[in-house]
Amino acid sequence: MPFIPHTEHDIQAMLASIGATNIDALFDEIPAALRNGKLNTTGDGLNEMQVARLMRERAAQDAQPLNFIGAGAYEHHIPAAVWEIATRGEFYTAYTPYQAEASQGTLQVLYEYQTMMASLTGMDASNASLYDGASGLAEAILMAVRAHKSSRRVLLPATVSPFYRSVAQSIVKLQGIELIDIPFDIATGTADIKALQQHAGSNIAALVIPQPNFFGALEDVGALTDWAHAQGALAIALVNPLALALLKAPGNWGAKGADIAVGDGQPLGAPLSSGGPYFGFMCCKQALVRQMPGRIIGRTVDLDGKPGFTLTLQAREQHIRRAKATSNICSNQGLMATAATIHMALLGADGLRRAAAASHANTQALAVQAGGVQGVKRLFGGAHFHEIVLHLPKSSAAVLSGMAGQGVLGGHDLQPHYPQLGNAILVCATETKTPEDLQRYVAALRHALQ
Repeated sequence: MPFIPHTEHDIQAMLASIGATNIDALFDEIPAALRNGKLNTTGDGLNEMQVARLMRERAAQDAQPLNFIGAGAYEHHIPAAVWEIATRGEFYTAYTPYQAEASQGTLQVLYEYQTMMASLTGMDASNASLYDGASGLAEAILMAVRAHKSSRRVLLPATVSPFYRSVAQSIVKLQGIELIDIPFDIATGTADIKALQQHAGSNIAALVIPQPNFFGALEDVGALTDWAHAQGALAIALVNPLALALLKAPGNWGAKGADIAVGDGQPLGAPLSSGGPYFGFMCCKQALVRQMPGRIIGRTVDLDGKPGFTLTLQAREQHIRRAKATSNICSNQGLMATAATIHMALLGADGLRRAAAASHANTQALAVQAGGVQGVKRLFGGAHFHEIVLHLPKSSAAVLSGMAGQGVLGGHDLQPHYPQLGNAILVCATETKTPEDLQRYVAALRHALQ
């Protein structure tokens, strides 16, 4: 579409037609106290050469330390082909595929993505992705409340990421939904079943079940799913997609399987990138499909019998449904979902299993070696994936700071979120770590504790 600028005559004619004296009059409802005025602290503009130099200097500040932080964002190997393909113009600039006849490639990619995610989670259907895992959990809670109809109370274990819990609370609290905390067993780092039993017989809409949980510990998902269903509640699986290459799929949890599976797809081809963008995934049982936010891509045939793809379900269309829309989400993370599709296709089921198994083996080895440092002990010794919790004899913040000074990001400090654990840190080792990396970690930890 050609760009035709407005002339001064055009502007005055438009203002006259609406009775405005000038453009500033269009914003007269904004109180003067809230207006920013001039941008006095922005500084003078730079020329192209100066901007290029400034950006190089800032890029140089982004060091490349040895990373052992997980906590929801994981450093996995991403084959070079993933983003070479995903950043082709056909994918990189593709718009929402409202016109199926002009968007067959985009629609097919999203259809393949849905097929892979439904297979990975063992569920009947997948949408075309959400913004991220945290807001995806909130959407799953809203979805469960809509489906349950008679309750607005959801059980949320403390073993769910504190960041996810915070986001979910922010999104659902003004809709009259009560998120009830379930404490964790201090010995195992998993949801306290005894505390859960206090809610037996009460009207609960859903139980959130993390697997693995924020501590990396594996929950008894079968028992938790069956307990939720026995209470007439839905089971929401909050899962790491890479872990599902080794662990039982949510669709097979307990006697009937979880009802909704949600999480962040970052481990599937999304780089750390200083915090995103990532994408959320959501899958569910067939009975709940029309409660699922976002869009679903379907495969069909045309009048000539040739296969084609189309938007089968767009339950979130707020420009049509407004207050009746299932979600305020305006779009899916199409580019990230595309990268994940390419990543899963390149690795295949066996490649995902090997990446997950190597991550687990490295974490196991790190736990053994770190446990050999005086005063360091591992908490929650049960089955785990990806992450472990280490207790330190000194301030966890000080130790992590000391390790960072040696070029090693030693883990995530749990003290602010779980003070009952004392000086505890969450440590992650993925398949990208070598034996030499583990030795360097232990040396940095030992030095920081001196």
